[in-house]
Amino acid sequence: MQIIWDFFADIGLTQSVFQFMLVNIILALSIFITLYAGIFSLANIGFMAIGAYAGVISTQTFGLPLWAGILVGMIITGTSAYFLGLPVLRLQDIYLAIATIGFGEIVRIMILNFDSLLSVISGKTIILTGNALGIKGIPKITQTWHLLVFIFLALLILHRLGNSRYGRAMRALRDDEQIASGMGINIVKMKSAMFVLSAILAGAAGVFSGHLTRIISPGVFNFARVVDTLAFAVLGGTTTWAGPVVGAAILTAIPELARPLKAYNQIFNGIVLLLVIVYLPNGVADPKLWGKIIRKIKQRKQ
Repeated sequence: MQIIWDFFADIGLTQSVFQFMLVNIILALSIFITLYAGIFSLANIGFMAIGAYAGVISTQTFGLPLWAGILVGMIITGTSAYFLGLPVLRLQDIYLAIATIGFGEIVRIMILNFDSLLSVISGKTIILTGNALGIKGIPKITQTWHLLVFIFLALLILHRLGNSRYGRAMRALRDDEQIASGMGINIVKMKSAMFVLSAILAGAAGVFSGHLTRIISPGVFNFARVVDTLAFAVLGGTTTWAGPVVGAAILTAIPELARPLKAYNQIFNGIVLLLVIVYLPNGVADPKLWGKIIRKIKQRKQ
């Protein structure tokens, strides 16, 4: 195993980079769920922030183990998503996107002032989120196998979900809400369920990330992170669960592989994304694309 890590380290992909890649895959899967159901929500980073702080506070302040912190983060983000979804899921397309971006900003500002607000209300000095400085000195207890097991379970659930009647309902909802409603699909219930499931995955990504970076602060969960998460899905594609996995892996690896370009590595990243959007609108993991490639290879062999 060490030989494998040494090989990847030589090209810039260290074990730490691989771990961040896995966290980004979980985050990409969270946005995949909503996009697959036709819900253009960009609230994932807000939920990631809630999960990160809830999980870290659980382990740091209350001494809970990592698995308990993950459960706490998932429960709190899932509950938050349910109540947020009641008003915002009535919106569609760009209006929903704007509303969920606003939610992310509200979460960031609330975390930024959370300790000060609680201190004023209680009359005592309370330190939980650390305000602008965030929480430091978090032990690095997230292991690679934790992330791999979680991703395997998430993919297993998504695979079974996609092949069930709920998966068919999601596809119908994405294609046309009115027709889906006419087929007897409960639009409100389906949207709410997918929104909550998406938030739960984003919250888990936040808990894993918090115990990987050793520090969390409100500034990390900004609009740039929202764009990156959306780019994972756009690059890989949203027609299959493999899309966000491939997209997150590529966009996490490119900056590391392009380090020799120094100041131009972000430009290289942008060029790759632009080319994919223009020439591969369904993403690099589009099953139809790879089906055509495989058929051409077989024809040439014959």
